[in-house]
Amino acid sequence: MADSSGSPDRGFGGSGNGWPVFRSLNSYHLQFLTHDLFAGLTLAAIAIPEQMATARLGGFAPQIGFFAFLAGSLAFAVFGSNRFLSSGADSTITPIFAGGLALLAASGTPQYLVLAAALALMVGLLLLAAGIFRLGWIADLLSIPVTIGFLVGISVHILVSQLPVILGLPSPGGPMLQRVAILARHLGETNLFTLVIGLGVLGIIAASERIDARIPGALIGLALAGVGAVLLGLESRGVTVLGAVSVAPPALALPDISAGHFASLVSLSLIISIVVMVQTAATTRSFPSDPDEPPDVDRDFVGVGVGSILSGLIGAFPVNASPPRTAVVCETGGRSQLAGLAAVAIVIALLAFGASLLSRIPNAALGGVLLFVAIRILRVGQIVAIYRQSFGEFLLILSTAAAIIVLPIEQGVGIGIALSLLHGIWSTTRARVLIFERVSGTSIWWPSSPNLPGEREPGVIVAGFQAPLSFLNAYDFRRDILDALRSSPQKARLIVLEATGIVEIDFTAAQVLRDLIRKCQTEGVDFAVARLESVRAQDAMVRFGINELLGPDRLFRSVEEAVTALGKN
Repeated sequence: MADSSGSPDRGFGGSGNGWPVFRSLNSYHLQFLTHDLFAGLTLAAIAIPEQMATARLGGFAPQIGFFAFLAGSLAFAVFGSNRFLSSGADSTITPIFAGGLALLAASGTPQYLVLAAALALMVGLLLLAAGIFRLGWIADLLSIPVTIGFLVGISVHILVSQLPVILGLPSPGGPMLQRVAILARHLGETNLFTLVIGLGVLGIIAASERIDARIPGALIGLALAGVGAVLLGLESRGVTVLGAVSVAPPALALPDISAGHFASLVSLSLIISIVVMVQTAATTRSFPSDPDEPPDVDRDFVGVGVGSILSGLIGAFPVNASPPRTAVVCETGGRSQLAGLAAVAIVIALLAFGASLLSRIPNAALGGVLLFVAIRILRVGQIVAIYRQSFGEFLLILSTAAAIIVLPIEQGVGIGIALSLLHGIWSTTRARVLIFERVSGTSIWWPSSPNLPGEREPGVIVAGFQAPLSFLNAYDFRRDILDALRSSPQKARLIVLEATGIVEIDFTAAQVLRDLIRKCQTEGVDFAVARLESVRAQDAMVRFGINELLGPDRLFRSVEEAVTALGKN
């Protein structure tokens, strides 16, 4: 049995495949090793430039991005469930926590690094708790339009943050719109060399992606940019480079922060955790280990959560599941998390023996990588489809994106989450009672429609409600039922509630339903319930005394059965 998250119904310590850890190695065959090594090599070629660029996006040294990748990949290989998922530094969450941390400490300072590590620990613990207590349903709190609007806002943040790097201009401070205005005034001071490097790397990545996603366009672009910078002496022409990359291995340590800073990080850690849960769930559902088995979303929360904890302990920042990197592992034939471990080994070797090669890479080249990331996360096709099919939800995209762009990014994301929840509540409150009719010549009762004319039983009203019955809609439900009774051509003697869509009944709704039943009974109208299939709703009927109030033999398995039994009286 699966819970609402789509996860198998088994405990955290158990394993449907027999492995409490290293689940992806269950039933592993030696012939899979060559597939995993090739997938790991491809993953490393994609991850190396991406992790460096993401670290720079957040105001960290490049090696911190590598540390986050090592922590995320190692932890997920041990504790995660999905065979393909890649965890590490991620450009979706980095602008969010970087914006939040910048309010507490200057970017790149020791205090900033300590706060980032503490945030990683807090996010990791929240994800670990979500996995252990099977809270995968939280990943469904963000609707698709709100998620798309969120990605649009993040994309704009990445673009604006990288424009100074690409143009060779100083990075302005202040709110988003102010930064754009400052950049616009200084466009005439653009360094053409950095512009060519940034757009060139962007073009190489885009062309490689179009030809074959497995081609490491970002790595090729960085290598060419580095070689060009050295051969042409571009540093003397105003092109800045990464500089020395530390090769010192990370040390385990608990970040030491004040109580005031801890309190300031609480809301930020909650927001980051929700975003990570949404993206992790989407990734593991999009690339399931076994198409015949539901993905264990909760267990994957544990894997990513432990990755963030380890990342915090070694002085890095929160990690996240990466859909593009996961797709690379899947599409290149990876069979297990050994692919991720192979990529880890390659990154460690690079840090140990090739860090000097990274020092001559132009910053504009990393900016080109991030420009491609920003463009890739835009869901243009879905935006167009939502605009055409549901303009109201298209406005959700615009509202969420605007909040993230105009407001401080942490507040904008919080507003996006609130909009998603409000949209869900609004959808629930829109549920109204439908009048059912019998399809001519059958025993099927169906909502009345001009396209499907049916027949009614004299003195009988069949009404359906296609939503959970709760405090949000209970009073509208009662009003609609009473209106149906008053507008009935003949005095009603029976009302049948078709309850297929009523999956839950809360306390408020139960009291309203009890009052409605009493009113009907007082006026001589019999009340019956048909097709109440939800076990939770059935339990509520008993718990709140509704069954007892209805009286015996007032619950039926079909509308026709109820009408036949009570409608002829």
